[in-house]
Amino acid sequence: MGTDPSVALVSERVFAQLLEALLAGRYEAGEKLPTQRALAADLGVTMSSVREALKRLEQMGLVDVRRGSAMRVRDWREHGGLDLLTHLLFRGGTLDAGILLAILEARALMLREIAGLAAERRRAPQVKRLHQLAMRFAAAEHPHDAARIDFAFFTEVAQAAHNLVFELILNAIREIYFAHLDAVPVTARPHELAPIYARVARAIDHRDGNRARAAAFELASLQAEQVSG
Repeated sequence: MGTDPSVALVSERVFAQLLEALLAGRYEAGEKLPTQRALAADLGVTMSSVREALKRLEQMGLVDVRRGSAMRVRDWREHGGLDLLTHLLFRGGTLDAGILLAILEARALMLREIAGLAAERRRAPQVKRLHQLAMRFAAAEHPHDAARIDFAFFTEVAQAAHNLVFELILNAIREIYFAHLDAVPVTARPHELAPIYARVARAIDHRDGNRARAAAFELASLQAEQVSG
C-alpha cells in the first residue's frame, strides 16, 4: 500500500518548515531540537509527519538523530550536499541572486575543466555524438529544447572526460536544472550560443585541451550573463 497523499503533503510541509528554520539559523549547529512530540504539538501535526520530515533532514546530513539521545542540529554548511541548492536558491519563494551567482560561477569552472579532460581522454564515438548534439543545438527553436540538448551535450563531455565524480555531480543537479528553466534560462538565446558548442566539440575532437577549456568557459560565462542580465 502506498502512502496516503494527505499524509505525504503534511510531511512535506513539516519538512519545509523545519528546513527553513535550520537554514535561517533559528536552530543553531549543535543545538538540541525539541522532541518529536513537542514539534508535532507546535506545528499542529501528527508525530508520524514529524518523523518522516526528520528522516529526510537526517538523510540530508542536517540533523543527527541517535536512538535514546536528543536530536541535534548539524551545521548545514559543513554537512549539507547538493540537494540543498534548490532550497537555498528559492528560499521564501523568491530567487536568491547571490546563490544563483555562486551556482553559475561553479558551473562555469566545472564545465571548463571537464571539457579540458574530455579533449585529452575522449573516444571517437563520443566525439561523433558531441558534433551531433552541437548541430542539434544549432537547430533548436525553443529555449527549453535547447536546454535539454545543452544538458545532454555536457553530460557527454563529462563521460568523455572519464571522471565519475563530474558525472555524478551532473546527475545531482539535473532535477534543479530542468525544474527551473524559466527562472534560470541558460539557453535563452540559443542561436547566439550555438557556434560555441561547435567550437567545444571541435576542440575536443582535435584533442586541444586549452581551446576546449577556453570555449567551454566562454560558453558558460555567456550563459551566466544571459541569466543575470
